[in-house]
Amino acid sequence: QVQLVESGGGLVQAGGSLRLSCAASRRTLSTYAMGWFRQAPGKEREFVAGSRLNGGNTYYADSVKGRFAIDRVNAKNTVYLQMNSLKPEDTAVYYCAARTTYTTVQVMGVSQYDYWGQGTQVTVTS
Repeated sequence: QVQLVESGGGLVQAGGSLRLSCAASRRTLSTYAMGWFRQAPGKEREFVAGSRLNGGNTYYADSVKGRFAIDRVNAKNTVYLQMNSLKPEDTAVYYCAARTTYTTVQVMGVSQYDYWGQGTQVTVTS
């Protein structure tokens, strides 16, 4: 079983920065693809950022390109989401996710991930 624990959420002003952390087992980070999703009230959970087994292979939703960065640090058993230039529309619960089956393609769908963290709230004020 894979355990994912998110932290780092909070309240921040528009234009500010925040870094989220997702702690997992060493085996998880060395074997699985990882992703970040978010869900705003009344909306579907949506893809934010992904990282394949090769940490250099990262990809992002258009809405966050140039502002967010996903960093996989396998030696620390942690995946980070650095969020800069935050906007009020970034307000949501952010989730860390892991895919346990091998894939060579980018995965951006909720159903394509097997394990999820509990979520951490990010609120951006105007």
